[in-house]
Amino acid sequence: MILAIDTATRWTGLALHDGATVVAEHGWRSVNTQTVEMAPAIAQMLKRAEMATSDLKAIAVALGPGSYTGLRVGLGVAKGIALGVQIPLVGIPTLDIVAAAVGQMPGQLVAVAEAGRHRITVNCYSWQNKRGWRAEQLPSNTTWEELLEQLEPPAAFTGEISPQARRHIRHEAKGFQILRPAARVRRAAYLAELGWERLRKGEADDPAELVPIYLREP
Repeated sequence: MILAIDTATRWTGLALHDGATVVAEHGWRSVNTQTVEMAPAIAQMLKRAEMATSDLKAIAVALGPGSYTGLRVGLGVAKGIALGVQIPLVGIPTLDIVAAAVGQMPGQLVAVAEAGRHRITVNCYSWQNKRGWRAEQLPSNTTWEELLEQLEPPAAFTGEISPQARRHIRHEAKGFQILRPAARVRRAAYLAELGWERLRKGEADDPAELVPIYLREP
């Protein structure tokens, strides 16, 4: 059983996944309260699944980019459990989790997360047969205006997209598609599945060396 922990942005998620089935999943919008919410939420999820931390085989954690505080909370909890129970820990980039939920479609997939101060974190993905969406580059911080100037349709947008951003996208070009709200949610179950993929390849991260992905210094 793998426990997935995502506190990269205000959208927070937890999931339990046994490698074949999503056993439990919970997602909610947290307003700077992840520090006090995370441990009780994990305890409650394990209790409902009639499990204990000793039943876990691995931890998957959203690694960033994201908010400084959020990433520190999630990674701190993930490291604490992994070290305490002596199980593998795997870190997954935040926007890879968003892209993993999307099926094949023409053009680029543009995954977005809030970065604060009217800025966004973005990465573009291309579809590779048998591998799904794969990042074309490293994630970056930008604005919607700068991003839309650089993109050529067709392209589909997923992730955290505000009402104002939706208006910008629709005004810019007819070849841009915005996925439905439910399809854009960053789900911890996909984080868990990406974690399982890495574990099956024999990959894991050293808890002592794993650090969040920041696009600018705190």
